[in-house]
Amino acid sequence: MLFPEHGYTKRQMVEYFIAVGDGILRATRNRPTTLERWPGGVFEGAKLATRVDYARGQAGMGAGKSDAFYQKRIPKGAPDWVQTARIEFPSGRSADEVCPTEVAVIAWAANLGTLTFHPWPVRRDDVDHPDELRIDFDPQPGTDFNDAVKVALGPARDLLDELGYTGFTKTSGKGGLHVYVRIEPRWTFTNVRRAALAFGREVERRIPELVTTKWWKEERGEQVFIDFNQNARDRTIASAYSIRPLPHAPVSAPVTWEELPDVEPEDFTIATMPARFAELGDLHAAIDDRSFSLEPLLEMADRDEKDHGLGDAPYPPNYPKMAGEPKRVQPSKARKDT
Repeated sequence: MLFPEHGYTKRQMVEYFIAVGDGILRATRNRPTTLERWPGGVFEGAKLATRVDYARGQAGMGAGKSDAFYQKRIPKGAPDWVQTARIEFPSGRSADEVCPTEVAVIAWAANLGTLTFHPWPVRRDDVDHPDELRIDFDPQPGTDFNDAVKVALGPARDLLDELGYTGFTKTSGKGGLHVYVRIEPRWTFTNVRRAALAFGREVERRIPELVTTKWWKEERGEQVFIDFNQNARDRTIASAYSIRPLPHAPVSAPVTWEELPDVEPEDFTIATMPARFAELGDLHAAIDDRSFSLEPLLEMADRDEKDHGLGDAPYPPNYPKMAGEPKRVQPSKARKDT
């Protein structure tokens, strides 16, 4: 029993992933993928184990002994038909991550309690050059999914059109919204992150009362945060069709731009998505039809730096200090020069 509040079992999880197999495989195929495993189920008190838990040897020892964890390395005893890809983390360490090549790999991982699949934005034949620009609209306290939709349908979509990009939208499965753009695998993670930051800053200029690119939470206010750091190396987003660890078993659902104004994220669950998928198919089926250049966004980033004095922004705290990065310290705690 993985979702006791609704009575959903592990078998139902596996059956769900098979029902949407073509869709989730399109989102993960040949991509190194971190597995978010909830082998003890999702209920009050269950939580994801932290790095501190691992350091103390306490992962999986929380309330009800049901703590979940991220599996970045292929599990021991995996079948020989489960393929892997060697990736390097910002720390310099490396790992062989599961790399789905067929629906059976998804079903096998689900049988281990995997609810959420976190694919890297790269393919295993070139793990250093992303082929996906990921735009993450993250509503902050005081805002909600509808605010994210307002930003996406307004200035963000306008900017995509001006750049000549085709964006594919999906719910996060929680309260956020994601837009993916397939790009040519010619640029490094650093370049792709810089492009995402430029995109976010331009959207922020067009609707400053509702959008922020401020990295520090204390500076964001009641706005929608465009999380550019989701494009940094080893930062991943829940794939389309992944299940999210909430009591009603919601899923990250591909949606069209046209239906976005009427979308209610809680309507997409493991109980409702198979029928929708059977009727509509994978709404991201055309995502690989065309890849786009990052040059327009990188030129925009150059203009931001030259004309507006906007250089790089902070990386997450577990990253090594990056070239050109400003002080990585919470503004309220920064030492003031006198």
